[in-house]
Amino acid sequence: MKTTADSEPLLSRRALLVRGTALGAGAVVAGSLLDDASSALASGGLTPGDAAILRFLAALETLETDLWQQYNELGGIQDNEVPGGSGNAAYTAALEVLDSDMAQYIHDNTDDEFTHFTFLNAYLQANNAEPANLDNFRTLPSSQATGAQQIGRLTNLMQLTVDTSWWTRYRSDSQNPDFGDALPQAIPASPLANTRRFHGATPT
Repeated sequence: MKTTADSEPLLSRRALLVRGTALGAGAVVAGSLLDDASSALASGGLTPGDAAILRFLAALETLETDLWQQYNELGGIQDNEVPGGSGNAAYTAALEVLDSDMAQYIHDNTDDEFTHFTFLNAYLQANNAEPANLDNFRTLPSSQATGAQQIGRLTNLMQLTVDTSWWTRYRSDSQNPDFGDALPQAIPASPLANTRRFHGATPT
């Protein structure tokens, strides 16, 4: 029979995963797990379970990086910090109508995403655990928009559905979707069949 002391690590880890999922931040969960793994390291390395969790988080961060990289190729600042792409002037100009700092926002988020999966994989390898590698699944097509690299992708930027009502929500002083109000889309043609929140417009 398990004692309370025996159950605490399991309950703690479950709570961390729930909290991390709610925040949408794999790195937050990973950092907590790394602290929790101290006893495992003292006995010679990560447990298989902890390694599997970190590998799963690294895979999620890799997918997120793939999406943000495509976004940056079209609308982000183009420099050596983030690889690939050459920018799309028309798309960048359209984003600036929504927010003049959008190009910097996209660039910095993309740069951060690269560090997330890189850190997780480096930690796994440092502890003799297999890293997450999704390269064999980079088979989806790139956007044909000017500025996009023509390489295999993990996510399809051309099939995203975009909710742009965040723009009108933040600027309304009389409506609230939490109270049943339906706010209009900033971009009326935006498809919402399977809405995925993504701050921007679908590139053309």
